[in-house]
Amino acid sequence: MNASALIAEDEPLLAAALQAELAQTWPDLRIVAEACDGVAAVQQALDCRPDVLFLDIRMPGQSGLEAAAELAEEWPDSGPDTAPFPVLVFVTAYDQYALQAFEAQAVDYLLKPVVPERLARTVQRVQALLATRRPLVAPASRDALQPDDATLQRLRALLAPPPHATLKVIQASAGAHLRLVPVDEVLVFEAADKYVRVITTAHAAERGGELLIRTPLRELLPQLDASVFWQIHRSTVVRATAIHSVLRDEAGKLHLTLRDHPGRWAISRLYAPLFKAM
Repeated sequence: MNASALIAEDEPLLAAALQAELAQTWPDLRIVAEACDGVAAVQQALDCRPDVLFLDIRMPGQSGLEAAAELAEEWPDSGPDTAPFPVLVFVTAYDQYALQAFEAQAVDYLLKPVVPERLARTVQRVQALLATRRPLVAPASRDALQPDDATLQRLRALLAPPPHATLKVIQASAGAHLRLVPVDEVLVFEAADKYVRVITTAHAAERGGELLIRTPLRELLPQLDASVFWQIHRSTVVRATAIHSVLRDEAGKLHLTLRDHPGRWAISRLYAPLFKAM
């Protein structure tokens, strides 16, 4: 079967080894691009629109999981070079316990160093999936081009950090002052440059001011109760009970509004399936 692929791997020898094994196992596969970090992988995937992505989990700057999540949000659904969202294969050196999480989410993976027999099984799975897409011809619907709900659900599950102790109070900067804020008062955590902006019920009522914390959002997430705070974008987490409505604009993008707050927040494609009528 003819297909194209991108390999994202920060170790050149491992990337070359994977490419050599693929040449033996899948001779008709064209390697159209290689990337040494997650940021480059996202850009090259958007440029080349490969059928398959082989993503190393741990890469400098942005992990393979984070790159896959960004692609799920940015993958185009219109234009002259539209293509279905790629099949994802993660390459990992994780131990067996971590691999069980990949198995549970039905995301295919390759364990380093790549074993030919395991690669052959992965190739068979990928080819079978690609074969189901072959009848897709232009003009295709937006839904056919975007990652499906199952793929988005798997990515969300793999990106979800292991829970830590639930955070009760945050220490935030407000101008020259340090404020101790109960988490129960927080409506929104929003990443902004090197800080995370915190919107509280008090600031919503005042219609002004903001609090800032230096803890990155990815480190904050494991300390938040996932049933209380919902991630809606890679840079935004909101209190679920504060959500008032979800709106769809003319381009099909989702946005939500909060009760008693004038702001509007974008919902990324990765988290859009969370908002479906019961």
